[in-house]
Amino acid sequence: MTTGPTDLRHLASDAPRIMVVDGSKLVRKLIGDVLVQELANAVVVPCAGIADARAALAAGPVDLVTTSLALPDGDGIALARTVRETAGQAYVPVIVVSAEAQSHLEARRFTEDVTDYFDKSLGFGPLAAFIRGYVQPQSMPGARVLYVEDSRVVALATKRMLERHGLQVLHFVGVEEALVHLEAHRDGEDPGADLVLTDVYLKGELSGHDLLDRLRGDFGYGKRRLPVLVMTGDANPDNQSGLLRAGANDLVLKPIEERLLITKTLFQLRLARLFDAPAAP
Repeated sequence: MTTGPTDLRHLASDAPRIMVVDGSKLVRKLIGDVLVQELANAVVVPCAGIADARAALAAGPVDLVTTSLALPDGDGIALARTVRETAGQAYVPVIVVSAEAQSHLEARRFTEDVTDYFDKSLGFGPLAAFIRGYVQPQSMPGARVLYVEDSRVVALATKRMLERHGLQVLHFVGVEEALVHLEAHRDGEDPGADLVLTDVYLKGELSGHDLLDRLRGDFGYGKRRLPVLVMTGDANPDNQSGLLRAGANDLVLKPIEERLLITKTLFQLRLARLFDAPAAP
């Protein structure tokens, strides 16, 4: 579903009900324990599979659903469809949690019923932070987003979305201008931005794909050093897969839904800081 700009603070829940669907009782407990610890007042609804989830949904609404890809009585994609078909739950975020999520994303195997995905190998702590981005969104004031967009109308709307959540936006009309800024910071510890957000198709000689290639190749910035989100309205699965294989952390599909844009942006920023933070003594 795509909606217009929305202030995420009005979508936050003080006592979110989170359904955790996984065939492993141990995994359900591990995820549930982390969520209760990290999210204030969270209520966890554990389910072993689609049948359990259907019964739980009939008993009461939830604010978010996480599901493993493989389930005893189906898979996460079928579970997402079940959620969508439940009265009152059509727009609830459904997150697939799997070690194979990235490969499924690159192969474009997820359907529109799946809201987002999470790579299980990152750990349950980052998963809790990811889920918080949906149910209890928290801003990161001052984090810098280098944004490349040549449409003045689109840039203004997107810039307002980002700034509404405390993000500092460095807007450039073309890749060439953005590279000048990044080049000026190349030899320092600070790359000049905390995250890059770029459209794929731009009017200049260089595209968003070219920017991605330069950052990952010429500059040598990895996904944690400088996360890159690519905005695209291209529905071609091969082209989307190519962007992810080229080094994009994630895609933001057009038309832009504010909730997804902000969640993906804040998650990548938090993840970069998490892995950049020095280990505790």
